Amino acid sequence: MKKRIAALAVAVALLASACTTGSPSASGGNAEPGSLPTLEQKDTYTIGFSAQQSDHPWTIALNESIKSEAEKRGHKVVTTDAQGSTAKQVSDVESLIAQQVDVIVISPREEKPLAEATIKARDAGIPVFIVDRKVDASVAEPGKDYVAYIGSDFVAEGRAAGEWLVKRLDGTGKIIELTGTTGSSAADDRHKGFMEALEGSSIEIVASQDGDFVRDNGRQLMETLIQQYPDVDGVFAHNDEMMLGAITAMTAASKKPGTDIATVSVDGQKEALQAIVDGTLGATAECNPRFGPAVLDAIEAYGKGEKVTPEQVNTDAFYDASNAAAELPNAF
Repeated sequence: MKKRIAALAVAVALLASACTTGSPSASGGNAEPGSLPTLEQKDTYTIGFSAQQSDHPWTIALNESIKSEAEKRGHKVVTTDAQGSTAKQVSDVESLIAQQVDVIVISPREEKPLAEATIKARDAGIPVFIVDRKVDASVAEPGKDYVAYIGSDFVAEGRAAGEWLVKRLDGTGKIIELTGTTGSSAADDRHKGFMEALEGSSIEIVASQDGDFVRDNGRQLMETLIQQYPDVDGVFAHNDEMMLGAITAMTAASKKPGTDIATVSVDGQKEALQAIVDGTLGATAECNPRFGPAVLDAIEAYGKGEKVTPEQVNTDAFYDASNAAAELPNAF
């Protein structure tokens, strides 16, 4: 009788162990909840890349940088495009998990939903690398729940734009802020840095509206806002695309962006640098989208068992009339 009870206890223990162990990825890495999966060293990895969208210059440059760098090194890339939908991107990550890719790279549209998707990948035994925007750190942490975050300092970008605007307006005036996607780290952090730069000045934000980082949204918002605030002194847009749309609207309203109205944005894309040269945009804080080499370096290092820095941040430039023309050929 005692032998039968002992055997039953062993069986129950084995079953409990099986239920708490993450499923293996294609590279054989298991993960206990709360721990990073391993990545077997191989010459060729199948990399699942969850892109948030691919419909304007910045995201096109980001996506191409990752795909071309991976393919150059001999890896296979399975790319999904969320087309600007957070729900679709979560589903895309779940699809990549089901395909048992070796590793997943996510460029998250929103912080919390994609943090939860990151946990699902971790529990399935697939290492995750987050690029560009961050995920919610209260749900998933770099170095613990996913291998690394590789991106830009959005707070610094917003601060640089704000400092330029404060100087341009001599510390006083009314401005409009065109914000990025609500719930994204890029929008939240750029606003935070911008507000830090405005502290101590007499600049007032008379309107702050979400343009979702889309050019036509920036145009439509500015068409309305310039009628409500015809004497506005400046405009800050969270990316170049919204600013380029806003410039079109200001021009149509017989305003002179860059002259009558101070204009500053973020990204540093080629068309924005040309706008600086043309005088309609005052300045733009760079957010370099060419993450491919850094992402692939991190993946390959992790596969070799090397230590990967959990947070890797680009050093970005700042463009204004003093350097835009010279940097134009190098812009994306």
